Amino acid sequence: MSRIVVAIDGHSGCGKSSTAKAVAAELGYAYIDTGAMYRCVTLYFLEHTIDLFDADQVSKALAEIEISFRYNDELKRNETYLNGKCVEDEIRKMYVSEKVSDVSVIKAVREDMVAQQRKMGREKGVVMDGRDIGTVVFPDAELKVFMTADVEVRAERRRKELLEKGEDADLSRIAENFRSRDHIDSTRAESPLRKAEDAFELDTSEMDFQAQVNRVLEEAEKRIAG
Repeated sequence: MSRIVVAIDGHSGCGKSSTAKAVAAELGYAYIDTGAMYRCVTLYFLEHTIDLFDADQVSKALAEIEISFRYNDELKRNETYLNGKCVEDEIRKMYVSEKVSDVSVIKAVREDMVAQQRKMGREKGVVMDGRDIGTVVFPDAELKVFMTADVEVRAERRRKELLEKGEDADLSRIAENFRSRDHIDSTRAESPLRKAEDAFELDTSEMDFQAQVNRVLEEAEKRIAG
């Protein structure tokens, strides 16, 4: 049976990562959370007070960043590691979310991350989600999915996630963060968020989680079958 690359792009908070994880598990593929990679860079930049407009500082910082993914058998979840330290929970906090789009627009950052992502997916058999996977990272991916959802629906979903973690969950703040990130992601000069011409569009506004996973699996199985 052939192995393919599944590229899932779309707006923040529409379920890309959770869907990608479930699809990868069903297919027995590796899951690569590119959004987490940009969050790791953002966290590192914040912790080391990197000036985003200083090219030398950015370049030197990127050379010090090593990102990896591991599966935690005890917690039954994929975890993101930054320089050997698990940062899965830290990178999801609002203070990182509010800065990640500003970091993602930096050309050097995107070039570094894209190079790493292409290396990770070279052997195929991967599910990768982000903003530019089907357009820039893997333009020849066998399956491209573009996910979207109403911003208020996305905000309510994220609010529920944050509340479950005992974190700040002001609905208006979350919605505004999504609107801001949508605008920055869609208008940036480097690899803007856009739907690839041959992508399958999936609006999850009125879909439950299993339904959206099943829909992506249905499209993946068609590509795998040739």
